[in-house]
This record gives sequence, structure tokens and C-alpha cells, in this order.
Amino acid sequence: MTGGKASLLAVFAHPDDETFRPGGTLALLARKGVKVHLLTATRGEAGSRGDPPLCEAKDLPDVRERELRCACAALGLEPPRVLNYEDGHLREADPGAARADILAFMGEVRPHVVLTFGADGLSGHPDHIAIGRFTVQAYAANDHVAALYTLAVPRSLAEQLEMRQVHSVPDEQIALRVDVTPAWEVKKAAMNCHMTQRTSTPLISAPEERQRLFFGREFFALAGYRAPESDFMPALLKEYSL
Repeated sequence: MTGGKASLLAVFAHPDDETFRPGGTLALLARKGVKVHLLTATRGEAGSRGDPPLCEAKDLPDVRERELRCACAALGLEPPRVLNYEDGHLREADPGAARADILAFMGEVRPHVVLTFGADGLSGHPDHIAIGRFTVQAYAANDHVAALYTLAVPRSLAEQLEMRQVHSVPDEQIALRVDVTPAWEVKKAAMNCHMTQRTSTPLISAPEERQRLFFGREFFALAGYRAPESDFMPALLKEYSL
């Protein structure tokens, strides 16, 4: 499959989920001609406003949605679709309704590959866990999607960086390892779009060498696989493989 015929849907909980972990890979795929679509479940109203605050609490949802759209433009993604689930309470959402929302967008954009959070939510965040679970259920109900990938951090990297807050996975569970150096400046620009979240992301202020160790390498586990001939990820990302 060529990039020009490929489509990927990323499903995440909050504005910024699309950038800090998978943003470089999504940008590289977009450069290859993949239509990269994003479905974001909340508007991030429970997140940081910055330190000092960059906006009033009542304005944060609008600010974060603008930040999200800025980041998607920087990465070269399609304009995001933003739902209106309550930030911090996704696990309380009606699973049937959430699954239906994801399936509806799947039907609209017809992705070959879907990307979301794994069962541990990468950081253990309940919203991450919930949106990952809803997306897995939607994938199971849509037999046209060739593959389902989840964000992951290999245990060796988490130990190297002493990142105890990250829920890492054994290295052998990593299906794709991507060096996003060719998209480093683009990813940095997208991260800079999320100005309200910069002070809540400690590595943002770390020396660039340390930032590159984490943000400059992206990892994915394979959670579902149906049609190898339609999974464009390994072929299109081969030249960036670690």
C-alpha cells in the first residue's frame, strides 16, 4: 500500500496526547502521504492552565482546543474531531455511546490502521485507560481496520531515564521503534502549541539531549492484526526504524 492510499485514525483522550508521544511518527506518516485523522474525546478542561496561568479556568476548554488545532497543523495532520466528554471522567462515560462515537468516525474516515492507548494508559491516567478500552471495542466491531497499535515505552528506556511514572512494557512487546529525528523540529513546534501544558511536562525543561532520548524516539505495540497487506506502518516507517 502506498502512502497516498493509506489512512490512520488516532484516538486519544486529551489535547496534547497526539503530540508528546506519537507526534513525530504521525508527522512522518503524513509526509509520506498518509491521511492522519485524530479523534480527541475531551477538550482538556481539567488540565493545567500553565504556571503562571495563561487563561481563566472557564476559558481553558477553548484554549486547549485551539492548541490542539495548532499542533495538528504543525504536524501536518487532518483537522481534529473533538468530542465533548468530560475531562477526568471518561471512565464514567457510557461505553456503548463512546464506542458508537468512535465507530461513527471510523465509518467516516475509513482508516486502515488505528492508534490509541494501551490497557495501562501509558501513565495510568484513567481517561487514557478508558479511551483505549473504548477504541479496542470499536476496533473489534469494525472488521475493515487492518491493525491496531498502542502507544508504548520500552522498559529499558524507562529505566535509563528513571521514569517511574511511566507504565513501561517489556522490550520484546515493542512492534515499531521510530527515530523521529527527521521530524524533530516539527514535533517541537507542535509541543510548543500546547503552551498551557508545558509546566506540567517536566522533560520539556530538560536539556535537549535528554529530551531527544524520550521525545525523539517513539514506540508502539501491536494490539490487533487482521490484514498484513493493508498495514502500511512497517513499510512506510522502515527508513526511520531504530
